[in-house]
Amino acid sequence: MEEKSVGPLEIESGLAKDVGTTPPRPGLAEMVASSLRSIQSVGSAIVNAVFTKVAANPWNAPFAITPKDLGDLSTERTHWALGLVLDKASRNLPPTLPGQEEDLQNAKIRIQSLAKRIGTSEGGVDEKYLKSEAHKHDMELAANALATVVLRSKPEEGISNEKSDIDFRRESFGTNAITPKKLDSFLKLCWEAVQDFVLIMLIVLGIIGIVVETTIGVDEAAGEKCGHCWLEGAAILTAVLIVVLVSATIDYRKQYAFVRLTRSLYETNTKMVVRDGRQLSVIDDEIVVGDILSVNAHNQASIPADCVVLGPPISGGLRMDEASLTGESVLIAKNPGDIVLSGTTVVQGSGKLLVIAVGINSVAGKIKARVYEASDHEGDGLDGDAKSPLFVKLEALAKRIGMAGTAAALLSLVVNCIRGFAIQKLTAGDVLIEYIVVAITVLAVAVPEGLPLAVTLALAFSSAKMMKDQNLVKTLDACETMGCATTICTDKTGTLTTNKMTARAMYINGTDFSCTDPAVALADFVKSTEDRPNDRMMELVSKLISINTMDETTVDIDPSGKIMASTGNPTEVALLALASTLGPTTYRDIRESTRGRSDKGELSEFLVEGKQFQFTSARKMMSWAVPLIQGGYRIYCKGASEVLLARCNHHLTKECSGNDVVELNDASRQVVLGVGELYSRRGMRTLALAYRDLPDGVDFEAKSDSVLNADGSEANEVETNLIFVALVGIEDPLRPEVPGAIDKCYEAGIDVRMVTGDAPNTAVSIAYQAGILKDYHFAPGTDEKIASNLKPYVLMEGKAFRRKVYRIHDNGNKEFDQSAFDKIWPHLRVMARSSPDDKLTLAHGLNQSTLYTDQSACDQLKRDDNISVFPDRQVVAMTGDGTNDAPALKRADIGFAMGIAGTQIAKDAADIILLDDNFASIVTAAKWGRNVYASIQKFLQFQLTVNIAAVVTALVGSFAYAKSPLAAIQLLWVNLIMDALASLALASEPPTDELLKRDPVNRSKSIITTRMWWNMLGHAVYQLGVIFFILFAGPSIWGFQPGDYVEKVLKENSIHYTFIFNSFVWMQLFNEMNARSLHGEFNVFRGILKNHLFCGIVFFSAVLQVIMVEFGGDAMHVAAGGLSGELWGYSIAFGAGSLPVQQIINLVKRLFDSCLKKKPEP
Repeated sequence: MEEKSVGPLEIESGLAKDVGTTPPRPGLAEMVASSLRSIQSVGSAIVNAVFTKVAANPWNAPFAITPKDLGDLSTERTHWALGLVLDKASRNLPPTLPGQEEDLQNAKIRIQSLAKRIGTSEGGVDEKYLKSEAHKHDMELAANALATVVLRSKPEEGISNEKSDIDFRRESFGTNAITPKKLDSFLKLCWEAVQDFVLIMLIVLGIIGIVVETTIGVDEAAGEKCGHCWLEGAAILTAVLIVVLVSATIDYRKQYAFVRLTRSLYETNTKMVVRDGRQLSVIDDEIVVGDILSVNAHNQASIPADCVVLGPPISGGLRMDEASLTGESVLIAKNPGDIVLSGTTVVQGSGKLLVIAVGINSVAGKIKARVYEASDHEGDGLDGDAKSPLFVKLEALAKRIGMAGTAAALLSLVVNCIRGFAIQKLTAGDVLIEYIVVAITVLAVAVPEGLPLAVTLALAFSSAKMMKDQNLVKTLDACETMGCATTICTDKTGTLTTNKMTARAMYINGTDFSCTDPAVALADFVKSTEDRPNDRMMELVSKLISINTMDETTVDIDPSGKIMASTGNPTEVALLALASTLGPTTYRDIRESTRGRSDKGELSEFLVEGKQFQFTSARKMMSWAVPLIQGGYRIYCKGASEVLLARCNHHLTKECSGNDVVELNDASRQVVLGVGELYSRRGMRTLALAYRDLPDGVDFEAKSDSVLNADGSEANEVETNLIFVALVGIEDPLRPEVPGAIDKCYEAGIDVRMVTGDAPNTAVSIAYQAGILKDYHFAPGTDEKIASNLKPYVLMEGKAFRRKVYRIHDNGNKEFDQSAFDKIWPHLRVMARSSPDDKLTLAHGLNQSTLYTDQSACDQLKRDDNISVFPDRQVVAMTGDGTNDAPALKRADIGFAMGIAGTQIAKDAADIILLDDNFASIVTAAKWGRNVYASIQKFLQFQLTVNIAAVVTALVGSFAYAKSPLAAIQLLWVNLIMDALASLALASEPPTDELLKRDPVNRSKSIITTRMWWNMLGHAVYQLGVIFFILFAGPSIWGFQPGDYVEKVLKENSIHYTFIFNSFVWMQLFNEMNARSLHGEFNVFRGILKNHLFCGIVFFSAVLQVIMVEFGGDAMHVAAGGLSGELWGYSIAFGAGSLPVQQIINLVKRLFDSCLKKKPEP
């Protein structure tokens, strides 16, 4: 390929020349000329002239087009639909200022002519024209005319950011929001709650109780009157009503919680728009018709509104994934004038889009509105009703307990019937009803209805608290799953580091400029040294950076070079700050004055002459070619130092005079690589800068036959044979809280693996500072903390990792080798120079690993390397911020997306969004996840103790007296109302650091531990002992009449059974405090005062119990006038006895473990 070489002497002139100047703009007389240049220039003259006239009207002058017209355009998506809109708009343009009517009329004619050329009806345009370059340019002009004339939006400057203009556009074209799906009414939720089988049985029980007591149970011949006999049945129905109302209220609040979550997600979904000539970040709801969206595949996800692509086309093109609407996975190329639909995704290239339809008028909005209006729509994912694994597990447990309760109920019914009808020869029908009531009561007590409520409350409480800790939980499952996490695979940039990058070192002209004073900008430091590069070199570096960075990256700096505000890629922000202070002018001035790069003013028409090669993880570099005024192109490149340096064969000398572009020999290359290694060891990311001059007619699509990209694909020919300019070291400080957070992870049995695209030594430096790498990860006898001194497999580069874990077959197909992966992952702590695919491989391999089943291999790892393998499947948490990270986030058990730096696709794929992009927030999520599991265990420990004691009491009472000493309404009070309050109290327990001192939750083990069984059975035995003591010995000790006699003969509520009921409830209240302890802690009150909700609920429950006993009367089946002070004292004393009983259980358990020489449970 013949090239025009521009030597260093010519760099200065080249810098001026390649900016170029715009040729004189053609006059209106040339409007009918057929040349493409005339079409471009004249078309722009038309729209700019008309904009001037339209802009002279009041800001609230009516628009020339309606929302329906624009909606039809996005629905039709054809060139003739665009022509029809332009034609209609040109006829409705508002009048201009006096004296300009003729100019406006001429402009209307020109626009109508343009509309006619591109067509205003289907089939009205010649097919040959549709395939011509003239049609492409006409479509470009049509799109720009739509923006400028019709919607009063300049492609370069956008609309005004004035509130009055924004509000008027919303009034004219609607807001970018859809009326949300109608939430279920409270009554509907109540009806759904009543469908529970147990509640249906209780309703039947209550109705039967009222009917029996008011009819069969009253002997009118003997002079009996019903009186308050109906109260127990009514009380049962009242208890059911309370449960239904509580359940419906929780579901109702859950709906609104989802609405808040959706809103929170929207607020993390920002887009870049151009207003008043500046890039602004706005949420979707703030976008209005006429906005100019700046999009690219790097940081843009789904398009928030229907749009038209504006021209001129940016090199590299724009390709969209429309599968979300069409179902087709083929990428669709988009050119100026084409329609881009809301909900589709930018996957390649970049461009500017004009918003034409928002909200209900957009295609996606119309679909969503129809979905919301459909009365039979189900499963839209908006209700958040998907059951988590823990929820399913607990439901299964509840069913097993329910089956045991059913067996107990049937046993009660059979035994009572045999005793009553076969032995005692009873015949009354009301006796059978009474036996049935007792059986149903036993069943109602056995079923732990509070379990689902406890799970919902624990997850909802945790997710709400996690939001305050910068974790936005999208799926409640993620809360509990995070408690099981055994591995966290984390990014470096922005997660472990602050993501506030600054250039701190530069190697240029053979000199290393390393600035160690953080108060001094690198550019100022370079300029202050004696060996400073000459102005030409500094201008070249400034120009190279300014041109070869994304439009979305912007930075504002103060005179000292300090970054005041920025948007876009943090690495590019650091480079642009360097460029603006190193050269004679700002990066904005360079961009806007460079032909083939500027998208503003007159030069914007020549943007198509430039060629952009975007950064990808496969290439690890980015380039931008711009035309030179003397002919040919100059391509500016930046990228990973080792990648770019391998493509350079020349470099610039220090003098930079004459033709001093000299060969980059091996010795010079090693010097540069050595400097790069030095920067890496200091934890800096290194980027190389290079350029190359290209001849006219160069083939930008040609591939190199000798140079490969990082992923093994063929490199672009124009990005080879480069001239090395400089090496820049960029520092990203470690977050101060990260080392402590990582230490907590290791203490909690969670391995932390860093996955980064940085060079090995940079990765090692950061990982060691963070605490991911410890001294024992390095080979014995080595002092320097560098990659080459690490033990085998502790660090792997992406290429080496892929070679190890994939087998390549003869036909070229690759197959994942799990056995090879299992030899690597226990040692692996850092992956350097990795790609997003490596993340996916890592997540897949860890998930599939069954190494824990190979006891001999685990023992050897422990013996040789002191590595412990978790005795269950690995549960992987993965962080990501880029679009390419989405598959890995989906594949991992818990995906964490960055709320600040993450793309919307990454956020959509994630389970939790880190609002502060901070690793410490992941550790907080792990603590909350373990707390969810612990909260459920605490409630189970409390609930099952109640169930065991209540069922045995009901059974023994029915066997002894054919009736339970605890009435149905009393058992329901304990099992439904008190347990519901207990679930709320225990679910609100805040997490403690103690949770991170234990191993992760083992998902294959039972949720009920051995320690819990000891606690439950120990307390159940104590409670049953107290109840049976009062039941059989109470009358003789305290002198009251036996309850069986009082209730059957005297037909009154007995003090005996009321005493039993009161003692039983107080034992539950005190045991609620014991239930906070799961691991045999002696101080069950630890931290109790910090949980105000727990204290409040226990106090409230105690007050309710006093009211029930003293004033409940027939409704609660308690003795009239309540209990004496003495019996109250005994009841509370029996309840308080639960506290020392817990200590006895702890002591016995420890003695038991000691005798068996068994390691105590953690």
